[in-house]
Order: sequence, then C-alpha cells, then structure tokens
Amino acid sequence: MRMWLMSAGLGLMLAAQSAAAGTVLIVGDSISAAFGLDTRAGWVALLEQRLEQQGFSDKVVNASITGDTSANGSARLPALLAAHKPDLVVLELGGNDGLRGMPVTQLQQNLASMIEVSRKAGAEVLLLGMQLPPNYGARYTQSFAQVYHTLAEEKKVALVPFLLEGVGGVPTLMQADGVHPTAGAQGKLLENVWPTLKPLL
Repeated sequence: MRMWLMSAGLGLMLAAQSAAAGTVLIVGDSISAAFGLDTRAGWVALLEQRLEQQGFSDKVVNASITGDTSANGSARLPALLAAHKPDLVVLELGGNDGLRGMPVTQLQQNLASMIEVSRKAGAEVLLLGMQLPPNYGARYTQSFAQVYHTLAEEKKVALVPFLLEGVGGVPTLMQADGVHPTAGAQGKLLENVWPTLKPLL
C-alpha cells in the first residue's frame, strides 16, 4: 500500500510538471539569432540554460532570422503560432526597420498586429524595445523608441524598454560592425530581459 501511494504520488508530480510545461516562442532578428556568434552563446541559449537551472520546464523555440523586419515577422507569425502553440511570445523586432529608415507608423502597425494575433492564439506577449543610434536624427530616433512604449500602454503588454541597455554603444561589447553584441554581452542581454520575462512563465 505504501509503495502504491508513493508511485501514485510520483505520477501526480510528473503529471503536474508536464501540465505546467509551456512554450516560449521568440520571434526576432539578428540580435536574437546570435549573428556572428555560435548560437549556443546567444542570449536565447542562455535563457534556456537559466530556465533549466531554476527548475522551469518551459521549452524555448527561437524563430529569429537575421535581417527580418517587423513586416517579415508579421508574415511568419501565424504559421509559427500554429506549429508551436506557445504560451508566451517574445517579440524582438524593429531594429532593421529603423536601420532602413522605414516609417515608424508601419513598425507600430506590424507589431500591433503581431500582439493581437498572438493573443488570439492564447499567448501572452513580451515586447523587447529597441533604440537607434543618434546619427539617424533626433526626431526619427525618438519617434522610433516611442513606438514600443505606446504599444505597451495601449495593448497592455509587458515591455523591456531597450534590449541593448548597457550594451549598445559600448565598443567592448559590440562586434566590429557596431550593430551586433559580442558573445561577452549576451549575459547582459539576458539580464535585461529576465526580470520582465520570468513573471510571465
């Protein structure tokens, strides 16, 4: 009888853990795709390690593609949602829109659509904000950065204001192109994201 109870208890624990397991879908660009690095050194891979270390059973799906704009991500998202059925969608897009000087209204519309589509699929959303170098002009850079804050307020989604906080513009933490973080910066990116992401798991 005692052995049966122990077996039953173990079975319930395993079932509870399985039920609690979720999927985190990350839809981003080269920053989350670990451009120029071994993908195992990227912040997304470090996130997987962090989850395991802290006892989370969530699976991470990194659907980030170098060069993607918000329009590319928006086009890809429905198929990703159908395939992976995520509980949490992390949106890390917009940098390429900004570097190409695309209208900020277009960026805002694309991200808003991605938030709505994700929610209709039953997923929570975390938005990772981006900022541009000052040489793009004060008016454009300010309008660009504001997009993320506006969406977070209007759509009531969690926001990391600037993914590259403490990294962008620091020569020792950026690759030679001045756009992509080094391997040594990936831990900082994770620390920028983790406090906001963890409560959503």
